[in-house]
Amino acid sequence: MSEIHVVKRDDEQRPIEPLFHVVQTLDMGAPLCWLRLGWQDMKRAPGPSLVYGFSLVIFFDLLSWLAWDGGNTVALFSLVLAFILAGPVLAFGLYSISRQLEQGRVPRLGVCLRESRYQLRNELLFAIVLLVVLLIWARAAAMVNIFAPADEEAGWLGVVQFLAIGSAVGSIFAGLVFSISVVSLPMMLDRDTDAITAALTSINAVFRNKGPMLLWAVLIGLLMLLGFATALLGMALVLPWLGHASWHAYRETVLPPEAEGPREP
Repeated sequence: MSEIHVVKRDDEQRPIEPLFHVVQTLDMGAPLCWLRLGWQDMKRAPGPSLVYGFSLVIFFDLLSWLAWDGGNTVALFSLVLAFILAGPVLAFGLYSISRQLEQGRVPRLGVCLRESRYQLRNELLFAIVLLVVLLIWARAAAMVNIFAPADEEAGWLGVVQFLAIGSAVGSIFAGLVFSISVVSLPMMLDRDTDAITAALTSINAVFRNKGPMLLWAVLIGLLMLLGFATALLGMALVLPWLGHASWHAYRETVLPPEAEGPREP
């Protein structure tokens, strides 16, 4: 008699995903600890980390050259802004390196690429969300320039008003991007979580830890400025460092599944 094999559907095997996962309360020194652990990961896997970092720098240099060759300074500025905002997506392979180290494995770039391919749908969805935010941000900046122009006729008062309003608007959008991305991408890699759940968990983590997350955002901004100030050469070091540190930020902020307790089926 032939055996009968029962094949379960994926949605029957996969547990119901919560709206967002449980996050911990952090102390103010947590971001400095993340940087220290991220630096240790770089020292343990310098080859894959620097290859990843230099690849991102070369890619950005190529895009910058194309924008600058066309003489479009607005496009160049937008490219720099988009590069900063898309950093969490671009660092996906770095999360994989830290994850492999945590599991006691020798990090391999092939594993990074394979894991990135598995999460391609969520990565693309997240990238689209960032793109929409960037486009709305650009439209808001254009509106600020219309209602508070910084031209010669406006004088110094107009310039100050333009900078104040522009900075306020930019801070809102930058805070939004930071909130939805601070732990979401590493979480997608580690738990195979969908983009919406990961983004909501990330927002919850920021609201639960406003002080430490503000410090983390400032540290990221300072390190990125340092990378740009070195004609992008420093980015080959800054990007892997921040990528590895972001993995540890996720691991410390979001409780592991076994610590969250049972959930309704």
